[in-house]
Amino acid sequence: MLKRLSWGKKMRRLAEILPLSIITVLAAFAAVDTLNAPIKEYNVPTPNSRPHDPAVAPDGSLWYTGQVANKLGRLDVKTGAFREYPLKTPHSGPHGLVADDQGNIWFAAIWGGYVGKLDPKTGRISEYRPANKTQIDPHTPVFDQKGILWFTNEETNYIGRLDPATGKMDLKHVPTPHAVPYGIVVTKSGVPFFCEFGTNKLASIDPKTMEIREYALPASDARPRRLALADDGTIYYTDFARGDLGHFDPASGKLLKEWPSPGGAQSHPYGIAITHDGEVWYSESGVKPNTLVRFDPKSQSFSSEAIPSGGGVVRNMVATADGKLYLACSGVNKVAVVDLGK
Repeated sequence: MLKRLSWGKKMRRLAEILPLSIITVLAAFAAVDTLNAPIKEYNVPTPNSRPHDPAVAPDGSLWYTGQVANKLGRLDVKTGAFREYPLKTPHSGPHGLVADDQGNIWFAAIWGGYVGKLDPKTGRISEYRPANKTQIDPHTPVFDQKGILWFTNEETNYIGRLDPATGKMDLKHVPTPHAVPYGIVVTKSGVPFFCEFGTNKLASIDPKTMEIREYALPASDARPRRLALADDGTIYYTDFARGDLGHFDPASGKLLKEWPSPGGAQSHPYGIAITHDGEVWYSESGVKPNTLVRFDPKSQSFSSEAIPSGGGVVRNMVATADGKLYLACSGVNKVAVVDLGK
């Protein structure tokens, strides 16, 4: 029976009859190449900072959110020098962040209930909240092509829209209760797509009407967590619960294909990014040490490498225009640069 099944299906069938420890060993023998990508890690200045998300600024610097330290941080990747920026509201819990074209850093204060903007030139921080004092918990921000900032709200179940020019914020409830809106990207046509980590759905929001459309994935136990936009307009996502990499077509609203991650069903794929050559990169957070995984869509092959420090859960990563990956290694108080030489 097992000989007629794909590797992923074999592993799931074996998971029904064998202990998890044996499954983990078997998964290690899957056809996976060694990656050998140079991963350089840097200790964040403030101890126990919990670097949550990374971002790349127009000048190529690496920015990160120090969630527990209540700071934003900047690493000059050329010199290795750090600079930290304390937030003005205590216990803001900065989560996701993104840079605008002018180099301002916009961040989601998940504990503080606001969206913030840091001007690195002056250190000035601006805070944006709903005009009607609605409680929000901003999670991950992203800009669309018109300069509008979109952001997910994890527990309050909103998708938010902020106009930086006016400070006006709009909110839309996700139809599915406790959907846990999580990772978000904007397609080339300007439509935000996001994960519903609390269920087995992806969703889109109309940038004009803010109408939300949900797309249920075939597996009821799928839990998409982060996603990345490919150059052809399709979306890759990490299925945290099932240990899969998924490929979704926004145009048709359908799943294209899934692949089992090299680390197995309990590998918990998490942070993900796509480089300009179309290769998909993500980290497995359920294996120790955490891994950096490369997926080649052309050959549909995987390569994997252990993160030197162990990673401590790489919750997000970002690809740069000059062929690098920036990682935030939250549990070990480090950020990392992967120079892909491209």
